[in-house]
Amino acid sequence: MSSSRRCLALALLLGAVTACGGDDGAVPDLSVEAAGEHGVGTRRATLVDAARQRSLTIQVWYPAAAASGGFTVEQFEDEPRRSTYAGLLAAADPACPSRTAQAQPDATPTAGSYPMVAFSHCHECTRFSAMTIAERLASHGFVVVAVDHSGNTLWDRLASTGLPLDAGTLELRVADVAFALDRVRLDPAFAAMAAVIDPAHTGVFGHSFGAVTAGLYAQRFGVGAAFALAAPMENPLLPGVTITSIAAPLGFLVAREDNSISELGNGLIRGNFERATSPAWKIEVADAGHWSVSDLVGVVPGFAPGCGADERQTDGQPFTYLDAATGRGIAAAYVTAFFKATLVADAGAEAYLSSPHPAPTVAVESR
Repeated sequence: MSSSRRCLALALLLGAVTACGGDDGAVPDLSVEAAGEHGVGTRRATLVDAARQRSLTIQVWYPAAAASGGFTVEQFEDEPRRSTYAGLLAAADPACPSRTAQAQPDATPTAGSYPMVAFSHCHECTRFSAMTIAERLASHGFVVVAVDHSGNTLWDRLASTGLPLDAGTLELRVADVAFALDRVRLDPAFAAMAAVIDPAHTGVFGHSFGAVTAGLYAQRFGVGAAFALAAPMENPLLPGVTITSIAAPLGFLVAREDNSISELGNGLIRGNFERATSPAWKIEVADAGHWSVSDLVGVVPGFAPGCGADERQTDGQPFTYLDAATGRGIAAAYVTAFFKATLVADAGAEAYLSSPHPAPTVAVESR
């Protein structure tokens, strides 16, 4: 599908045919590679889903009128988790996990109307697993909503009490996303954020198990766009998603050295892309592992693939993963470009999304 035809398809989905500019000559919007025009605020609240008897912690990132400073990542949590996470960071390779957040807690939102994007974390991870991506999106004019999937978090992993990686847990996770998006718009704890949300333009993205969660949420509830990081949405090990049943534009990031899902899993991502019936993009990142996109890379041994030395999954030869901050930066740039292109029909963002940055580390296909 040509750039102009994709742009027209996206504009029709958005109900704004004139938004794309209508030609193939748009200049890639390189601004997605750095923080945007807005400061970033963040707010956390723990709410109870009474219908399912689940207590869920929700984190929101949003454009802020004034946001300076930041905080260390362990401050996303209260004690005793704060000290536990600080200990994990202290033991981790300094080059791997993120250690500082750039958002300002409880900053005043910038007046406006911003698309809302939900994030679903990986198996036994946390709501701030994609903090770098969330901050980038918020700085470019999005409200990002993430929820800890209770029973399937890092804390459950450390306690050896976690839920299995199966269809039952997937159902819980999809309902968690639905609850979080609903509560951010309606609960007094998030009233200031709700005032700047444009509910007509909503997206969802996820990493690993979260990619499947994002796909099933998009299929069931309908969204403006959905993006999968390092896992296929339609997955024979976690049935439920049928890629041809998702009407929204789709994005996929393939970590080429992803020995967590293996080359078989990467092949499934490529198959999802090829079978998509809506506009779709596939970004392949060389020397990237399963956690190269994550702020939690290397925080526990199981999240190590994505930082440091390893063997290539394709030929068994030794290599060094892409620098962790670079991997997160590539993911943040492409996810931001994807949602700018699909939710607000930004032609420069689509031009970025459809080209490699940087080449040859990144290879891109669109259809």
